Amino acid sequence: MTDYLLVDTVDGFHDACLALAAGSGPAAVDVERASGFRYSQRAYLVQVFRRDAGAFLLDPLGIADFSPLQQALADLEWVFHAASQDLPSLAELGLLPARVFDTELAARLLGHERVGLAAVVEHTLGIALAKEHSAADWSTRPLPAAWLEYAALDVLHLVDVRDALAAELEEQGKTTFAAQEFEATRTRPPKPPREEPWRRLSGLHQVRGARNLAVARELWQAREDYAREQDISPGRLVPDRSLVAAVLAAPASKTALASVPAFTGRASRSQLDRWWAAIERGRASERLPRERVPGDGPPPPRSWADRNPAADARLKAARPVVEAHAEALGMPTENLLTPDLLRRVAWEPPEPIDADRIGEALGALGARPWQVEETAQRIAEAFVGATQMTGDASV
Repeated sequence: MTDYLLVDTVDGFHDACLALAAGSGPAAVDVERASGFRYSQRAYLVQVFRRDAGAFLLDPLGIADFSPLQQALADLEWVFHAASQDLPSLAELGLLPARVFDTELAARLLGHERVGLAAVVEHTLGIALAKEHSAADWSTRPLPAAWLEYAALDVLHLVDVRDALAAELEEQGKTTFAAQEFEATRTRPPKPPREEPWRRLSGLHQVRGARNLAVARELWQAREDYAREQDISPGRLVPDRSLVAAVLAAPASKTALASVPAFTGRASRSQLDRWWAAIERGRASERLPRERVPGDGPPPPRSWADRNPAADARLKAARPVVEAHAEALGMPTENLLTPDLLRRVAWEPPEPIDADRIGEALGALGARPWQVEETAQRIAEAFVGATQMTGDASV
């Protein structure tokens, strides 16, 4: 049986904060959400562990103000597994770490084959964790004892894992790499809202014509508004495939919409008026969407040979060089340099091509200093080699 304390009262929370402040070493932190069940990404449980203090499972439904926890942990390193998933939910509670250590990122940089929490704990400590409740609805109250046990285990071993991975990073000469990655994760700003988020509807590629796209947009927005109002995951109300099926069926009436076999979901019939009104808005809208939306980056590489042969040559020359160096460093290529950054600098390189200018371009695109140091010279040499092979002086 795992030793932990469930805290769901203000008095208990203050006692927990005092205990955590008196603990030693970094604090392991994790968050449980209700993704797939609720509309919001709010935290429904915050788990914190610190040596000489213990593991505390903090229930935000019973704690209005988390500032005492921020004060207790303010100057500490917070240890996460996949910090980028938890930081936004913690920020909503006013919980902002000054430093982080991300065990998932560390495992990636170290070249571990499996980087899930259970796999990393087993690899570093030889302890097997059961992960059967990872997709549970954490907005459930009361929380079952088995779920609480699972949640406590998410933080109970995390500091020991951190120490083991830190030693591995030191042995491999990757401590600086990791520190820069951790800080980039901690300080990464929230993604700006998508200009047309409805275009992420799964199956939208089947819809043809601006008018039908307008109908899809209005159905998506109607579902989004209702999901936010009810705090239910949109897909649990009406799945994407059902919205697309309604568009493709082009029903002539509300009754016809109700008869579309693929138009299913818990709210497909109870909110029929809502969906039919959305269809009518789309059909009457004067604000028709574009049928094709250009991307914000280079086109797919498969078209480069025809559209930009010089860029195609650069990419084909540099990609295996970056991949080989990632292999030599013992890490996935995307952790050394994301394919998107390489594509962007290959499509539109600085002139003249040299390591300093390539490095500046990569840095402006978001590459960390260690990534620039490890790749800029190699990419520049590959680009110059491509120029010489193709004889294209414009490269």
